[in-house]
Amino acid sequence: MTIRESLEQREKEYLSPYASFSMDSRGRLREEEPCDIRPCFQRDRDRILHSKSFRRLKDKTQVFLTPEGDHYRTRLTHTLEVSQNARTIAKALKLNEDLVEAIALGHDLGHTPFGHAGERALNAVCPYGFNHNEQSVRTVDILEKDGQGLNLTWEVRDGILNHQTSGTPSTLEGKIVRISDKIAYIHHDMDDAIRGGILEESDVPKDITEVIGDTTGKRLDHFIHDLVIASAGRDDILMSPPVEQAMKKLRAFMFEGVYTNPDAKSEEKKAEDLVKTLYEYYGKHMDKLPRDLLELMDRGEPKEKILCDYISAMTDRFATAKYEEIFIPQCWHR
Repeated sequence: MTIRESLEQREKEYLSPYASFSMDSRGRLREEEPCDIRPCFQRDRDRILHSKSFRRLKDKTQVFLTPEGDHYRTRLTHTLEVSQNARTIAKALKLNEDLVEAIALGHDLGHTPFGHAGERALNAVCPYGFNHNEQSVRTVDILEKDGQGLNLTWEVRDGILNHQTSGTPSTLEGKIVRISDKIAYIHHDMDDAIRGGILEESDVPKDITEVIGDTTGKRLDHFIHDLVIASAGRDDILMSPPVEQAMKKLRAFMFEGVYTNPDAKSEEKKAEDLVKTLYEYYGKHMDKLPRDLLELMDRGEPKEKILCDYISAMTDRFATAKYEEIFIPQCWHR
């Protein structure tokens, strides 16, 4: 028996009957020889962690564009916080921690530069539309490894695709990531907003704090404990009704106080215009795109999707540098 097979057997003996078991995976897009050490979901986690798209998350906006300060979240730190929350919940419920971690680490790989401002811009100009969850799957299926993709398991891809509010993951592990994503961004966006002087803790309505706590730390702890208690022994991932209602109210409060706040979002129109301008420019100069993307066009991929592939993969810094290189006059020198 290989190490992988012994680990798969241990899953069967220890995990909840509602868990997703590695040996029962629905498989990969392309069949390949199993690893002799790692179960399939652990292998997927490793592939995501070592990918270029994962490394680029460190220079992509979470909520605040180019904040002055070392402690504001980026898309990468958001991803790590989602992963940690999800792993804590999965471990407590005896669900598959490897699967949860793989989905969490991969859920935002297709996100644009400049956060949701970049996503809105590409969605507006691309005739096929643009959604970062779909682009994340496209990234792991097609774009990574110079067009070969990462060849992840069906369960990881399903969790990545369905991590947004409108999604319906097919596994409990995917459902954990879906709710952990919301918990993470509500928690850390509030923390960043307080740090940036956009909000004060006292601004949070009392009918919320009385249910889930009066600090960001207390609320995070309350959400996770409530999820574990409400979901224990059940074939579902859910919160108790009072906490779920408080979370919805807090999310609505955040949309009003932060996500649509003119002070916090004053630069987003510029970011949207920058992304749209790059899309238009490269649409007229396709020869300037990387060779691996042009080869995808030869395989029948639409030009408009290739443009989104290139621009959505950019970091904030790279997108700004490209814009300056193309459109801002440079000082003459010999």
